[in-house]
Amino acid sequence: MSGELAAALAAEHAAIFAYGPIGAHLTGDAAAGARSAEAAHRTRRDALLLQLTAEGATPPPAAAAYALPEPVTGRAAALQVAIGVEDRAAAAWRAALAATTGDQRKLVLTAFTDCALRATRWRRAAGVQPITVPFPGRPA
Repeated sequence: MSGELAAALAAEHAAIFAYGPIGAHLTGDAAAGARSAEAAHRTRRDALLLQLTAEGATPPPAAAAYALPEPVTGRAAALQVAIGVEDRAAAAWRAALAATTGDQRKLVLTAFTDCALRATRWRRAAGVQPITVPFPGRPA
């Protein structure tokens, strides 16, 4: 298993962890979006675990806890953390693109695109401008 795929798996584990505190501070459509995002990350993580296991790799387990980039104390902070979670996940998937081919690359590209789209949705919900970034997943 490449280091890039291990990093992408770690990003998925971290995203799943983060959406607990994020969702606890959101209501209505935003809360539904957080539940949907967490489910998407779980699905992506599970697909990657299955693929890596089928290839004979031993995927690293999730950590017991992950540090959030800032305390989630309300709606505004929850949205900012959600943006960061998706940006970091997109960066991890983007880095894995070069190390993959075939079906694995399809999974990686789809994951990268999904994270970039979710980050855009969270930016829109937070009122952050611009809502899109020119090169998702690329360090600023």
